[in-house]
Amino acid sequence: MFYRNKKHFSLMVLVCLLLISSIGKALSEPIPQLGMNLAGPADWNTELPFVDVFRMSRSWISQQKDKSWGKGPELDLDEHGWIRRLEPDCWAETLMCTIEGGHYPSGRYAIFYDGKGKLGVWNAGTIVSDEPGRLIVELDASKGAFFLRLLETDPNDYIRNIRVIMPGFEDTYKTNPWHPVFLNRWKGMACLRFMDFMHTNNSRIAHWSQRPTLQDATFSQKGIALELLIDLCNRLGADPWFCMPHLADDEYIRNFAQMVKSQLDPSRKIVVEYSNEVWNGMFQQSKFAGQEGIKLGFAEKSWEAAWRYTAYRSVQVFRIWEQVFGGSERLVRILPSQAANPYVSERVVEWQDAYKHADALAIAPYISMNLSPGGKPDAKQVANWSVEQVLDYLENKALPESIKWIQDSKKIADKYGLKLMTYEGGQHMVGVGGGENIEQLTELLHKANAHPRMADIYAKYYAAWEDAGGDLFCYFSSVSKWSKWGSWGLLQYYDEDPAQSPKFMPTMQWARKCNQAVNLPGTKK
Repeated sequence: MFYRNKKHFSLMVLVCLLLISSIGKALSEPIPQLGMNLAGPADWNTELPFVDVFRMSRSWISQQKDKSWGKGPELDLDEHGWIRRLEPDCWAETLMCTIEGGHYPSGRYAIFYDGKGKLGVWNAGTIVSDEPGRLIVELDASKGAFFLRLLETDPNDYIRNIRVIMPGFEDTYKTNPWHPVFLNRWKGMACLRFMDFMHTNNSRIAHWSQRPTLQDATFSQKGIALELLIDLCNRLGADPWFCMPHLADDEYIRNFAQMVKSQLDPSRKIVVEYSNEVWNGMFQQSKFAGQEGIKLGFAEKSWEAAWRYTAYRSVQVFRIWEQVFGGSERLVRILPSQAANPYVSERVVEWQDAYKHADALAIAPYISMNLSPGGKPDAKQVANWSVEQVLDYLENKALPESIKWIQDSKKIADKYGLKLMTYEGGQHMVGVGGGENIEQLTELLHKANAHPRMADIYAKYYAAWEDAGGDLFCYFSSVSKWSKWGSWGLLQYYDEDPAQSPKFMPTMQWARKCNQAVNLPGTKK
């Protein structure tokens, strides 16, 4: 290429340099995206992710004739939680779909099992047909929970591998365990955080042999099997966010990483975090980290020792994953901290240069309104507010506070060359310290969560996250019934109309703005 003169050549060089600079800036800027924390497995789970509702069943309850409920003898269970034998005049039962208001499918459920014995049903179910290995049960969701009873079992071939399949999925549940409503709702999520799916908080899992498996009777005790977490991400094209149990040894971490490497779509990134909220003293993982940090001489105060142990153990976990994957290219290594306290964040990321081995600082910048008797504001006084007064406080006091947390945390992240992500976020209006027992307050907060004005507050919240330079934002939580313990769910029930939700709609609209192919009611896919 020829240039007419030196001036022309210099101008072209300047244009090229500016272009290169702008491209580099674009590549280095954070890409805000929406991720989702999925509600954990339990018989009261209202999201109904599996077409086999037994996956969410409660642990077996021992019953005995002429004794009060749940006072039967200790059950003889195998390693997967199946009952090997029953004592005379005894039976066992479990609950599924403990959901009020008919918010699970009625109809004919197929119940399959291996082994020999006799099953019975109670409350919401009526047996239509009964043959070895297969029952058909008519369920009426308006009656609430469904009880399945183990009345007899052959010790030489005990009943196991029970499956309770929703209507319409008898021929497909083996190849696709997920409910289509669940899959369609979370299509387009950038990331799925499995903290609750893995029962991370207060986990007792220390060794690989203790992990939940596909053969387990229920996932309600130890969390969902890793194979299914990987399968879900592969189906939805989402990155997984795994929370390693705080007691997990190196062998567990290595085997976990190896399974992910062998089964996860190779185009997917993997977000790795040590436990969940190790800074939060309400959890066993915080107490454990404080004790271990003190043993290692990191600090004399347990909370400070826990911050430093978080950094220390996180880096050890990262290194195992890096060994398995041959580097960190596919990993997003998380150092977690408290949103409201950037001092804590700096203490975590700086300890033993942990930031040099990490990719992101993660916080939970909730729009917080924790209401206790005697607090500011006082829970008893707030209980007499109008919905508009609650939302005024949320928008004019709590939201700016949250935005300030985000901005301060971004400064720490920038200082240490880390991205800023949220491991959890959303509204945080809840009674605490006794405030949760004020029924009038709980009712008021539920009304505020359902108010159309909430959509505007959420839109401002996400815009502030984007303006501050935030990266991945994992909302807490997907679908769960609101109670005195909080209104966490974007939706309350699997069959709720999302178009009517002032929390769901702005959240998905923001995801669309971030170029995510989410399913948004009332718009073209």
